[in-house]
Amino acid sequence: MDVQRSADRFVTETHDVTTLHSFSYGAHYDPDNIAFGPIIAINEESLLPGSGYDLHHHADVEIVTWVLDGALAHEDTTGHRGIIEPGTAQRLSAGTGVQHAERNASHTEPMRFIQMMLASDHVDEPEYLSVDVDPEPALLTPTVPVHAPAELFVLHLDAGQTVTVPAATRSLVHVTSGTIDVAGQSLDAGDQARSSDSSAYDLSASGPADALVWQLQR
Repeated sequence: MDVQRSADRFVTETHDVTTLHSFSYGAHYDPDNIAFGPIIAINEESLLPGSGYDLHHHADVEIVTWVLDGALAHEDTTGHRGIIEPGTAQRLSAGTGVQHAERNASHTEPMRFIQMMLASDHVDEPEYLSVDVDPEPALLTPTVPVHAPAELFVLHLDAGQTVTVPAATRSLVHVTSGTIDVAGQSLDAGDQARSSDSSAYDLSASGPADALVWQLQR
């Protein structure tokens, strides 16, 4: 189990946006941390009120968004626009090419979201999908399907609960709140554990905690 600590992530800062990168991204390069299976980016974005990203281009990637705090205003060139709040998983399959814009929907409160990118098997016109997710404690709850050999689950643990993550070719846990124990190590918010040994493993918590769990088939 390879553990990456929150404090070791790459950081990109502007006057109104702070991004924490779990993988090599943009100007940040580490040849040993380019991807994990099909996952090529996990970025935690913190936006000041009204700030964000104007329309910009992507192709050949799956873009999965999960809001942690606040509300995110989304629009893209597939014609979809709206407000994404905690509990909704959004997927934008860029395919042959798409532009999207994302901004803090509030002009008074900051917000945070996690955006994940995967190498995509989708080679057609871009697609959009959002799914409302209501996780039950101690269950791996499916989120939005992706065009990649991967499944994303949301996990909530209450105090004293444990869940077994089934065997997969690779597995990645990204803690979003609280503290989760895995393989004898404690993971706090922003910490990440990556497993490549195709074995099942347990996640447990002594207090309320949440995580995103990727099960990868290659």
